[in-house]
Amino acid sequence: MIILQTKISLEGEWKLQLDERKQGLVLPFTDVITLPGTTSLARKGPKNEDILVSALTDEYLFEGPVWYSREVIIPEELAGKNSYLYLERTRLTTLWVDDQEVGSRNSLNTAHIYELPQLQPGNHTITVRVDNTGYPTKGGHLTSQDTQTNWNGITGRIELQFYGESRVSGIRLDSDLPARSVRISATLDSKVETTLTVSATSFNSGHVHKVEEQAYIVAPGKFSVDYKLGQDALLWSESAPNLYNITLVLRDSEGNEIDEQELIFGLKEFRAEGDKFTINGQKTFLRGKHDGLIFPLTGYAPTDVEEWVRILGISKSYGINHYRFHTCCPPEAAFTAADMLGIYMQPELPFWGTITVETDEGHNQAEQDYLISEGYAILREFGNHPSFVMMSLGNELWGSKQKIDSFLKDYKAFDDRPLYTQGSNNHQWVPEVLEHDDFFSGVRFTRDRLFRGSYAMCDAPLGHVQTAVPGTMKDYDDQIVPPDFFDGKGQAAETGGEIQIQYGTEAKTVQAGGESGEWIPQVPVVSHEIGQYATFPNFEEIGKYKGSLKAKNFEIFRERLESKGLGHLAGKYFEASGQLAVACYKEELEAAFRSRRLAGFQLLDLQDFSGQGTALVGVLDAFMDSKGLISAEDWRTFCNDAVLLARFPKFNYVSGELFSAHVELSCFRSGLPGTVELKWELQAKGGVYAEGTTEASIPAGTPYIDICDLAVNLPAVEQMSTIVLSLSIQGTDIRKSYDLWVYPEQSSTPLEGIHVFEELSAEAITLLEQGENVLLMPKPETLENAVEGYYCTDFWCYPMFRSISESMNRPVPVGTMGLLIDNSHPVLREFPSEEYSTYPWWSIVENSKSLIMDEADRNWNPVVQTIDNFERNHKLSFLTECSVGAGSLLICALDAHKVSETPEGRQFLSSVAGYMKSAEFKPQYTATVAELEALIR
Repeated sequence: MIILQTKISLEGEWKLQLDERKQGLVLPFTDVITLPGTTSLARKGPKNEDILVSALTDEYLFEGPVWYSREVIIPEELAGKNSYLYLERTRLTTLWVDDQEVGSRNSLNTAHIYELPQLQPGNHTITVRVDNTGYPTKGGHLTSQDTQTNWNGITGRIELQFYGESRVSGIRLDSDLPARSVRISATLDSKVETTLTVSATSFNSGHVHKVEEQAYIVAPGKFSVDYKLGQDALLWSESAPNLYNITLVLRDSEGNEIDEQELIFGLKEFRAEGDKFTINGQKTFLRGKHDGLIFPLTGYAPTDVEEWVRILGISKSYGINHYRFHTCCPPEAAFTAADMLGIYMQPELPFWGTITVETDEGHNQAEQDYLISEGYAILREFGNHPSFVMMSLGNELWGSKQKIDSFLKDYKAFDDRPLYTQGSNNHQWVPEVLEHDDFFSGVRFTRDRLFRGSYAMCDAPLGHVQTAVPGTMKDYDDQIVPPDFFDGKGQAAETGGEIQIQYGTEAKTVQAGGESGEWIPQVPVVSHEIGQYATFPNFEEIGKYKGSLKAKNFEIFRERLESKGLGHLAGKYFEASGQLAVACYKEELEAAFRSRRLAGFQLLDLQDFSGQGTALVGVLDAFMDSKGLISAEDWRTFCNDAVLLARFPKFNYVSGELFSAHVELSCFRSGLPGTVELKWELQAKGGVYAEGTTEASIPAGTPYIDICDLAVNLPAVEQMSTIVLSLSIQGTDIRKSYDLWVYPEQSSTPLEGIHVFEELSAEAITLLEQGENVLLMPKPETLENAVEGYYCTDFWCYPMFRSISESMNRPVPVGTMGLLIDNSHPVLREFPSEEYSTYPWWSIVENSKSLIMDEADRNWNPVVQTIDNFERNHKLSFLTECSVGAGSLLICALDAHKVSETPEGRQFLSSVAGYMKSAEFKPQYTATVAELEALIR
């Protein structure tokens, strides 16, 4: 009887022994576990009494060796065959078959495959020791408590594999797009020459393309054959992820099948050409997200295709076409799902540190050798997937650029199918494109040539989303290629000497390196980890953590908020901070799409990051569920393969002012007609104020289309009004809208007739005691019991970057998360607002401070409150009121002079004045002078 490849699944119940003292296996086994799985998920071992504040808590964390064992019956027909044990996803393993030690494996990214001794028929005992300590490297997000936890177990396929005497191994598939063929390279493990037949049938497309079977005579050893798919072959891309099942069959001299294997293949060519990536010759723009393998229910990455199709499908519904895996590589199922959906994948070596040479202090050659071997293993195991198009050597690496480049060179010689980069944001402030880089991933070229919208304070200067007057003009083209660079006027970056940098989640002093100066990239540039706009925790999520990880951090954050008497505002904090974060993301992403020299971006993140202080930076939670802040459809209006953009300098206008905008289309979508029609409208409260249509040509191969210029006098208004600019390409889903604000003409002295004081003087107190209304506007710079005004929401996570800034002796982040506005209060009657920050508030907030009311009576509440982060939980007043004696007092720490220079500032002050002059100014809370003095200091 001729045996084809046969598998015996070992999934199910295994005996279990935790080796807490690392003393080896002590018999008899005392417990059982179901595999695939982990000890944490199975709730094995002592309950973890530690509670993490900076990440989720693994409730049954066990770190050390664990022994797993089970019996298997080998049938007569498989006895003596070539056999292997396959463990798809695990930690450091050592294998025993019966009482014989077979060997050890240590890959964190790829399957552990053991060649077994010939197994006789009957019962055999398979024993595997899995150790999640003593890794050859720190492991990045493969082993981090910040992401998928340091689990112990076996989480993927577990099976015995049997083969006949002849089989094909080490199969590699290479696309040859011009020839419409696939080169199949492999090794024939056989003693005799055999016949290989190859056939292919397409799937995952609208119609089936069946390729004629071809036969090849192959000799034992390595071989390559070219299999023609035909000129009508279907191509693989994000927009049309056409796939083929390629079947390889070995036949003996009598024509009998002796081995059969089926592989998935996608015919494609993903290249770096100039400053862009191309897929099958067509330019594409990477709309990427970071991924650290965060799966709160299990604590580890799924290994089934269905779950990855669900996950990647959610991301694709938000316009994502690219995944960058931070210091990790996903399981096989992720690549398979990405093949099916058309996602461009970039795994990364599990390293976040310094690449040293032999003469460097602390050089660890064993670790370096291990990391490089992991890269080769990743290429061998997953390289056939059409979705595997890019690879990175690690995250934010430092050290020898020459050594890093040598690794790139060797990888490219080994496998030239993916594009390579030296790492993600290497050498942060002194980056350099290396000789063998195919593309560059970073955040700046020199200290001031930034191409990201937000940064941490320890990494300042900050980005335009955090500091610039809101508008839609910003792009990064002049940062990528400075306009005066080729005129000899470019200033060299400061080089050489020591600099202090963010190093992982800590700080470190490094040599800057004298060789790095002003330079221009000649490869595609991808902006690294953009966004990072934090939202306040949604404590309603706590109940979703029903698996091995518990949101003890959320519980602590909730307790802290409640201890300040602010627990009832948690839901509003979440919603208001979330809406501000969405607006920040919109500008961040649009700036990327406006940048014609940029090749793509990698968001951090579409989903929340559950560690590193707890970084709630997503519009999806850690479960990939929507937070309800924005729909996928609305998100795609500024994150998709075609994005309408309007460039205009500001959002705030005076009555009748000319509104000018340049309308353009960032278009990487195939299939649009050669001519499209843009419809634009300016919609006021009473209906459409102005509208028009414009035809635009869509030239082939030109992704940036200038459509038209708009110039419209905005309506004359007698009250603050919102005007909506709507853009749409008729007959498509391509649309965009922007809110504009128009203000009536206001006096340059809107506070005329109001008693205004910069400090709580005796005169002010006397007026209050006499029943007068007083506006107290302390100069922001004079206050100590206050937090600086900052419009943008916090970057990433306040506790993490506060700690880093302090360790680097740099300014700590402001740490606030926008405004919570009582928009029904009559003080804002002439300044209508949402409950959250919008652009009319930008100049007002930036010229203010918010008073810390922690020690004030809890019944005294702000009208406009600044939301603090979940570590400090200050009660912060931007605008508050109280009765004092017989009078009424309004308090706002604002530079009225600066604010009155803007139309929105004058409108705000006018609204304040109108309220103070009205009979409605009768605050409910009565404060004493002592309370005021304690507050305003």
